[in-house]
Amino acid sequence: MLQAGEGAQHAARANDAGGTQQLGLHFIAAGLQLLGQLFQTQQLGSTLHRALGGQLCGFGGFGGSITLVMVPLILFAVRYGAPWGILAGVAFGTLKYFFAEGFAVSWVSIIFDYSVAYGAVGLAGLFRVKGNDYSKLPLAAFVGCLGRFVIHFISGVTVYAQYMPEEFMGMTMTSPVFYSVLYNGTYMLPNTILAIIICALLMKPAAKLPSAE
Repeated sequence: MLQAGEGAQHAARANDAGGTQQLGLHFIAAGLQLLGQLFQTQQLGSTLHRALGGQLCGFGGFGGSITLVMVPLILFAVRYGAPWGILAGVAFGTLKYFFAEGFAVSWVSIIFDYSVAYGAVGLAGLFRVKGNDYSKLPLAAFVGCLGRFVIHFISGVTVYAQYMPEEFMGMTMTSPVFYSVLYNGTYMLPNTILAIIICALLMKPAAKLPSAE
């Protein structure tokens, strides 16, 4: 009887493990599909920017876009913590430059505007979920987006200062600091709003995911 009971418990654990693994595989597959859709969204955003006269198409005509690519990074970070979130962001940002038509004026620009900037999104992991409580997901999204904005701002006043135009959005530009805030704000503000809204909508669905702890 004891052996039979132990056998039943072992089988139950195996079934639970298999179910969790299957859910994990479905989650990964959904994530890959989502990333594919996000890159399409990025292309759509670029088209919209061109339709708006190129005002949002880049720093002095370079880079910058409105996308949802930060949302998967934010979700990953809050599930596994800031260190893993930052690492995932660095990897994603670097790959994004090389495989998603990234633009940079130097290797320093690649590091700042891709590797470090997306790595900063991993700061969302400072609000790592406990159990399945995703109530702080919107706040985590704000922190991650703010971190990315700060890095882009630093890049703007250092790497890209020499590319500051005389006029931007109908205003005369005399300060790289003001220009960096203004330019990076034109795409990071809508990106931040979108990320917060999407993360707020994902709080309940995300709570159904298997715990990452």
